Amino acid sequence: MPSGRKGWKGMRQVVHGIVLREVAYKESDKILTVLTDKNGQMTVSARGSRKKGGGVSAAAQLLIWSEMTLSEYRGRWTLTEAATEREFRRVRSDLERLALGSYFAELTELLTEEGLPNEEMLALLLNSLYVMEATERPLALVKATFELRAMCISGYRPRLERCAVCGREAPEEPALQLRSGLLHCRHCPLPTEDGVSAALDGASLAAMRHVAGCEKKKLFSYRLSPEAQARMSRACETFLLTQMERSFRTLEFYRQVAPEDGAIS
Repeated sequence: MPSGRKGWKGMRQVVHGIVLREVAYKESDKILTVLTDKNGQMTVSARGSRKKGGGVSAAAQLLIWSEMTLSEYRGRWTLTEAATEREFRRVRSDLERLALGSYFAELTELLTEEGLPNEEMLALLLNSLYVMEATERPLALVKATFELRAMCISGYRPRLERCAVCGREAPEEPALQLRSGLLHCRHCPLPTEDGVSAALDGASLAAMRHVAGCEKKKLFSYRLSPEAQARMSRACETFLLTQMERSFRTLEFYRQVAPEDGAIS
């Protein structure tokens, strides 16, 4: 159990966390899913947070990053105090950005666990939101970067080093086999039972190699032409969906508000 000080209501501790999901509860409360720095994912009750001007109302909202004081009683955590540190106002006030941020939150919730800190996923989520907040990078590029890096962090890293069949480091008409995660030349097909492949080109392959292997502070330090960006977007999204074997309601909504991002509908 995490360290803290004992009181008549049990343990208290201070964490930094970002809200991944909020669910209305009773008349004025919320149940939050929060990704924290110390404890990974946590389920937290935010009492009175649906009341206007409530003490923790500002922090008890989707994609808000705060310092949170939590109290534990009989195995349940309650948010008792909060100091908002980053609101990502531009993300939360723009429909496209909010839709994409919500998709990132849903995916992060799936790929993290309660009680298990995940510094890499937390940093990826915060950095991606910051890029959407403070820069003009194309949202499709941010989305593809998040998807691929999240897969790499979570143990689903594709094999992008060379063609899995002939061994070329610069494959001719490269393609990514979606189920196996293997790179191959178009004329070096993998077994058909492994499913379909997503077509790439030299620029989109180079960008994917960068995202998969670079240090986190350089994650978004690349640019692509619209055509290469569209290829990377299709490959990263379809690879993720194939590996996860499920759909995401937030992704479906993002597609409705940003159909031009290059994803396959």
